[in-house]
Amino acid sequence: MPSKGLQTHYQTIIIGAGMAGLAAGIRLALAGREVLILERHNASGGLNSFYSIDGRKYDVGLHAMTNYVPKGTKGTPLTKLLRQLRIPYDALDLCPQFGSRIAFPSCGLKFSNDFSLLESEVAANFPKQINGFCALAGEIREMDPFQLEGGRSSAREAVKRHINDPLLEDMLFCPVMYYGSAEAHDMDFGQFAIMFRSLFFEGFARPYEGVRVVIRLLQDKFRSLGGLRKMKCGVKTIHAEGERATALTLDDGSTLTADTILSTAGSVETARLCDDQPEDAQAGNIGQLSFTETITAFEGQPEELGWEETIIFFNTRERFRYAGVPTGEEVDPTSGVICLPNNYDYGAERQLEEGFLRVTAMANHDDWCSLEEAAYTARKEYWYTELMQVALAQLPALPEGTHFGDRILAKDMFTPRTVRKFTGHLNGAIYGATHKQKDGTTHLENLYLAGTDQGFLGITGAMLSGISIANRYLL
Repeated sequence: MPSKGLQTHYQTIIIGAGMAGLAAGIRLALAGREVLILERHNASGGLNSFYSIDGRKYDVGLHAMTNYVPKGTKGTPLTKLLRQLRIPYDALDLCPQFGSRIAFPSCGLKFSNDFSLLESEVAANFPKQINGFCALAGEIREMDPFQLEGGRSSAREAVKRHINDPLLEDMLFCPVMYYGSAEAHDMDFGQFAIMFRSLFFEGFARPYEGVRVVIRLLQDKFRSLGGLRKMKCGVKTIHAEGERATALTLDDGSTLTADTILSTAGSVETARLCDDQPEDAQAGNIGQLSFTETITAFEGQPEELGWEETIIFFNTRERFRYAGVPTGEEVDPTSGVICLPNNYDYGAERQLEEGFLRVTAMANHDDWCSLEEAAYTARKEYWYTELMQVALAQLPALPEGTHFGDRILAKDMFTPRTVRKFTGHLNGAIYGATHKQKDGTTHLENLYLAGTDQGFLGITGAMLSGISIANRYLL
């Protein structure tokens, strides 16, 4: 029997109502296709969603919307996706960053949405490396970062062709990896190029009301085109016969069929839904990297405390270490991301009513998931305090007589356990599988991947992933 309110057959069923799934759904609905999106949870957005506690809304995932360009800029990922989805630029209400920084013990590099600032910072701090840096940037500009074919190549090796200072190498990799690498220590050069372009060539912006602006736009557009979205409706099994997916069994036991299926659940997770695959399918491709994040609401604005930057990517070791957190440590506080959502150019008439401070660091999935509830709550409190101290050490010193703890209005924290619960990603892996399937194909000829494990990351990248796979295979 079908789930209540659903017919039994659709041209396309999309698994997951994240950015990629919604964008793919819109693209298909624009072409007149009959589309159903199934989402196991009660909120859209996937890794980039929001939640409310005591009336206060918290974004998750979104530090910034990358790939920012001003209105009217042509030939960029942002303008391409808006054209494909037929969404007006102004609807996003994008407000550009003030400026950000990469902070290492012996050096700092400022950058903004104007690439020339980063160039000047590299020239000033690494005069012997500036020519190599410009050559690297030139190579990335010539690449097609959204090419769906091609194998993996080492980003570390590619960068070393141009830069021979380990410190500068690490400083460039720190923000790029934190915003898009599922792989420890290294990443695919194509992935590196995508992230380098999105962070440094284009830059950061944020809708005034946060990620819910983007989610609302996508949901409303999909609905207006006749698309169907079913929440709290997860997929339990993908049935296969020969080389085709034939049906879906849902969590409630009902069955649906579709001509094509697009999964945004992840490469490994999708394979393990298929009844023709072993339970441990793709065991060597499970992502190992997860994060924890503290979110603090405080009285006043960051600028009152001398905090004027938008995002700080920090590292306190001699060398930057991007890898899984060893068992028994729970969190690695030696590197991470500090984000101040207030520090965007919202205009003279607008500002967030409260200050917000977010601190992200790498964390150990197994340790967090093994804790009993009381111990889990206690360890969250411990690591909240620790990460706040880390952040305060990286931020400009508070004005004399100011104690930040006195300004805290509310706080929350998510862990790998939270990530796994609400995304379904094995190991709570933020960026999914280690090796991406760029062309979006699977072992079944009518089952495709989009989103994190297809390889386009971030909000803009996820939407482009859904669009590109819909255009290539489903239209």
